[in-house]
Amino acid sequence: MSFTSLGLAEPLLRAVAEQGYDTPSPIQQQAIPAVLAGRDLMAAAQTGTGKTAGFTLPMLQRLTESKRKVSPNRIRALVLTPTRELAAQVGESVRNYGKHLPIRSHVVFGGVSINPQMMATRRGLDVLVACPGRLMDLYNQNAVKFDEVEILVLDEADRMLDMGFIRDIRRILALLPKKRQNLLFSATFADEIRELATGLLDNPAVIEVTPRNSTAERIEQLVHPCDKANKIALLSHLVTSNDWQQVLVFTRTKHMANRVAETLDKNGVSAAAIHGNKSQGARTRALAGFKDGSVKVLVATDIAARGLDIDKLPQVVNFELPNVAEDYVHRIGRTGRAGAAGHAISLVAADEGKLIKAIERLTKQNIPCEQVAGFEASRETLDNIARGIGAPLRKEPRDPSEQRRAPRPQGQGQRQGAGRSANGGNGGGNRSGNGGKPKPQGGQRPEGGAAKPAQARRPRRASHNQ
Repeated sequence: MSFTSLGLAEPLLRAVAEQGYDTPSPIQQQAIPAVLAGRDLMAAAQTGTGKTAGFTLPMLQRLTESKRKVSPNRIRALVLTPTRELAAQVGESVRNYGKHLPIRSHVVFGGVSINPQMMATRRGLDVLVACPGRLMDLYNQNAVKFDEVEILVLDEADRMLDMGFIRDIRRILALLPKKRQNLLFSATFADEIRELATGLLDNPAVIEVTPRNSTAERIEQLVHPCDKANKIALLSHLVTSNDWQQVLVFTRTKHMANRVAETLDKNGVSAAAIHGNKSQGARTRALAGFKDGSVKVLVATDIAARGLDIDKLPQVVNFELPNVAEDYVHRIGRTGRAGAAGHAISLVAADEGKLIKAIERLTKQNIPCEQVAGFEASRETLDNIARGIGAPLRKEPRDPSEQRRAPRPQGQGQRQGAGRSANGGNGGGNRSGNGGKPKPQGGQRPEGGAAKPAQARRPRRASHNQ
């Protein structure tokens, strides 16, 4: 199937060809005809499936065909996203695909001056890509009105709910015209997403691509048992000994993201951190450096990395496992795209045994477990990983917007034994690695003793800077 067969107009086909694409992805094959037909849409698709073009292309065509002129302070199509990075990427997609059309678009989010955004919206826009918090700021200052919106897109709706944007979303929905086209994209069809869709969508076309475990099946995964005090030293060793040029590293908290990036940089490994506390300029520079190769290691929290789309990313490292197993699939799904080889490594400490077991249950896989020579884990760590148990998680400083649900209670443990998979299956033995035996980082002591288990919290409304 080609893009021509989907019914797209010539200016859009030309823009698609200029981007180097000739064959639509599965979600594009299903979504584009449905949107062109004017139907509401409910789609489950993760980043990297081509979902952005799946709604951008037909949205631009419908706006062009309606031939309505935009009025001052008004917008014709509204795309809501949870984070600045995703908003910027969607905005770039709108510009790239709409370059041969008389379409005016803009992107708004927090963390930067609101004045240029107010000037843009007051002129009127065909397409506005926005984070909910900043959009409500603009509305409250009478810089934008919603009474002429023809198309609404909720991109990564599940993450917006996780971040506590539901109140802003409901306020925005109440201000929109009742007659409009609604497109909802989410990584999964969780119950809260179905509830939102029930009140939002009218007889929608329903599309679901890439089942949640298929991402894990196509990526080579490996667990390295590691005592917590040696994690940064092991990460530095893996990057240098394997000559990795581009590595996306995940941490649970902003505090740890900063610590990892700063330590790597001091050790001569170019690294940068991105999270909600970083200014927009710092986040943009870090991502640009990661893409052009001047930054080898990008350390990110789950929320900050949501929506990042980096072509042919070869390596993902879970410096800390996520508390929610589904987030593991989102993390590693950033590698191994478009047929490229992808590798995901998890550095697993003694308190993360039950987390890796939850991940293996979700993905229905036994992840091989290998020690790295010079960084051998303690017997406690090996036993906890093999048996799928863990000490209480140590509480670390975290932002309320990044607080996630506590892991669900797990079932019975597993047989212990080094050199086996994290779930008891056969795996590799010791791994020698390349180069000499580096010393663990100085000044790093094992984390403190037993602490109270991490408590689940209800998601709060995120900062406008997210």
